[in-house]
Order: sequence, then structure tokens, then C-alpha cells
Amino acid sequence: MGAVTGFLSNYSGNVKAAFALWPAFSLLLTLPILAYLYHRDGRLRASSVVGTYLAVLYLLGIGCFTLWPLPDGTSGPGITYGIEPNFNPLGLIGNIREDGLRAVFELLFNVVFFMPLGFIAKRLLRLRLGTTVLLAFAVSLLVETAQLTGIFGMYPYAYRCFDVDDLITNTLGGGIGWLVAAALGQVLPDAPKPVETDRHPGFVRRCVALWIDLMLTGAGAVVLWSVIVAVQLFTAATSLPEAIRVVDSSDASSLTAWALLLTPAILFLVLETVVPWVNHGSTPGGAFVHMTCESHERTTGWRAAFYAARTLTLAALVALPWLALPFLLIFYAVARRMPYDYIP
Repeated sequence: MGAVTGFLSNYSGNVKAAFALWPAFSLLLTLPILAYLYHRDGRLRASSVVGTYLAVLYLLGIGCFTLWPLPDGTSGPGITYGIEPNFNPLGLIGNIREDGLRAVFELLFNVVFFMPLGFIAKRLLRLRLGTTVLLAFAVSLLVETAQLTGIFGMYPYAYRCFDVDDLITNTLGGGIGWLVAAALGQVLPDAPKPVETDRHPGFVRRCVALWIDLMLTGAGAVVLWSVIVAVQLFTAATSLPEAIRVVDSSDASSLTAWALLLTPAILFLVLETVVPWVNHGSTPGGAFVHMTCESHERTTGWRAAFYAARTLTLAALVALPWLALPFLLIFYAVARRMPYDYIP
């Protein structure tokens, strides 16, 4: 028992680091987590939310246990020499002969350490066994490669040992974790249920859908900006005949500036007005989280008024979030609907 306690005590700092980073990463990943849960279940369940945030803690634990503490440049392994990698899959036998129980504990720890990953893959992500095994191998390979390359070149040496035995035991642990989750599923089934489109979505789901739409707007704007800038640079560097020039060079910069300014606004208008108009009230984000912004059927005139009011409301929310968000939150808490939902 003392040997086990001594072995685990070596990782107390890693545990503290993971818990210290957990709140910040949880806050950063809240919207993606909510988007995934709405997409998967069509609603938020307390068990799913808790399980997902524990999964975030576990993933942080993988990073902290395998890469922490970082070398400070004055002491520690790898400061003056690189650590030789182990590519011998039978090296664990020699380690057990040399280190005895400590090597056995390390071997078992590597298996147990990746069992939660397999459990998460089955229970939370609903992956198949083969996919889970590949995922466990890929995560382990990523970690081992980071150790071998000094976190991909951040340090000019390998300060942790790349060990092929870790790849084997980690992958095995992921598979065992999947089997444990499958066995639990026989007692506590978590089979997926058909998800219907919500015609009366809550405030949180609406915010998650808008966040997805804004991410798509930003991504699309970056792509179009890149094209606009590339065209501008090409025309500036190429001597085109005056006869085929679309605009004078003196006006090109002004047009480029206007294009860069209007691109996200146009994309936002398309995603929040045109797309839901032809898609039964669902924007791309709304479709992902299974909601429609149209609570009931409207005639063409009232529908146009509805989308005009909704687009203006969302534009105000994006432009002035510190004013619009509290107002809309209070309004929804009282009325259980958004202002534009009152349009008949």
C-alpha cells in the first residue's frame, strides 16, 4: 500500500494543475458543450451537463499528467540531454525486472488512465468500439509525440520519454473503458431518442444557435476577406491594360474597405433572414440545436415583418450586447418569448 501511495503522490501537482485550469476551460467551452448537448439530445439533462464538464476535467488531466510540470530551464530531465525514446514493445518486461512494483503500478496506471476516455467515447460521444480504440491510440500518440518533440518544438529537447509501451497500454485502457460503459448501458440504458424541432425554444438554446451562426458568419467573412485582399494585391502588382480595368487604382482601396466592412453584415443577413425563410425558420445554428425561430405559421406579410423585427433585434444584440442582452433576458424571463414573437 505504501508503494501505491508513494507512486500516486508523485502526481499531486498534476492533479492540482488540472483542477486549477478546469474553471477557465469550462467557461471557454460552455457554448460548444451546450451546442453539442442540444444537438445530441435536443435538450439539456443535468446528468449530461455534469458528465460533459467532468470530461473536460479529464482531458485537462491527460495534458497535465503527461506534460506537466514544464522544465524551467535550470533543472529537470532533458535540460542538458534528450531522453532516448523506447520503441521496443517488450521493454515493459525489462522495466518490471528492474523497478519491480513501481513498474507494475506504472503499467496499470497507464491502462486505468485511459479507461475514462473509452467510457466517454461510448457513453457521451456514442462511438463504436473500433472508433474508440482508434481514438485512444490517436490521443496517446499525440501525447507521446509531444513528449518526444518537446511539445512540438517548444523546447529543444525531449523532456519526457516517448514509450511505445504507453501507446499499447493507453489504447488497451480506452478499449476496456468502452466495454465498461457498454456493460453499464445494460443496467442504465442511454439509447438515443428521436429529436424533434423545438418551436418554442428557451433563451439558452436561442443564444447557442446565434453563437453558431456568428461563428459561421465569422468563418465565411474570413474566407471572403482573404479572396478580396488577394484580388487587391494581385491587381496592385499586375499592370492591367486600362481597357480591362474595372475601377481605377485610386478607387480600389476604397472599394476594398467597403467590401471588408459589408461582408460580415451581408453574411449575417443571409444566415438570419434568407436561410430561415426558406428552411422553415431554422438558421444553420438553429438546425444544429433542433429549433426554429417561427413559433407558428404566418402569412407572407406578417412573416416578412417578423423576420425584419428579428433581424434588427439580433443585430442590436451583436452590436450592443451589454445593453441588449440584459433587456432581452429580462423580457424573456417575464414573457417567456422574444419581442418579435408577438408579431401575429
